[in-house]
Amino acid sequence: MNAKIENSNGTISISTEVIAAIAGDAAMRCYGVVGMSMRGTSDGIAALLKRDNAGKGVKILIDEGGLSLDIHVIVEYGVNIRVTSNSIIESVKYHAENATGLIVKQINVHVESVRVD
Repeated sequence: MNAKIENSNGTISISTEVIAAIAGDAAMRCYGVVGMSMRGTSDGIAALLKRDNAGKGVKILIDEGGLSLDIHVIVEYGVNIRVTSNSIIESVKYHAENATGLIVKQINVHVESVRVD
């Protein structure tokens, strides 16, 4: 499903893949985030996604009220998960709203794993 913005000049259609890529990139730039994660459906193991596929760690729901995003991340061991999650929420909201002009009404951060180096 694409997000649509209509004005007097016509219609703008924004693909969910574009929104996911913007959100994934914004989340990956936050301190403490090792990478994005996509849960395997059969075994429940979180897999680390490369930067090129960061958008696959984001699920998007579009309705009349705006965007709802579910972001799946892997964090570094020793960081404060609550602070890191709040940073992800603020960064993703700012970048998604500025890039698309759509309202982000809800962001859910799912910490799928903690990575120990």
